[in-house]
Amino acid sequence: MPTIPWITVEQPSSAEVLVMASRLEVKALHQVPGFLLASMRLLLQARRSPGALGVSLKAEPFARTFWTLSAWTDQKAVNAYAAAEPHRSTMRAKRAVMKDSTFVFWTAPATGLPLSWEEAHRRIEAERA
Repeated sequence: MPTIPWITVEQPSSAEVLVMASRLEVKALHQVPGFLLASMRLLLQARRSPGALGVSLKAEPFARTFWTLSAWTDQKAVNAYAAAEPHRSTMRAKRAVMKDSTFVFWTAPATGLPLSWEEAHRRIEAERA
């Protein structure tokens, strides 16, 4: 599956944004379709969430790996998204199929949107090292 390119949700109203990137790996190949479906639902939820500025998703099905990249107004907005349905129950249900996950957060200039996957990968790999 190709990358779902950056989707601008809202224009930032401040000079800096909070960025969140994640790498999520499932244990087995047969778990990929369900995880992909869940990821698409959560992408739609993020696009409707207050404080979301932009989102992107990358799936590498044969590597059993999913990547997310998003920008938010602040940590409060990210926390509200994570605590809301369907994200909360989906993540609880998917824990059993997860092999590994990495989350990184950083601030970036609002003028730097849309974000680059290269920067997200670099930061995630640094966190995993």
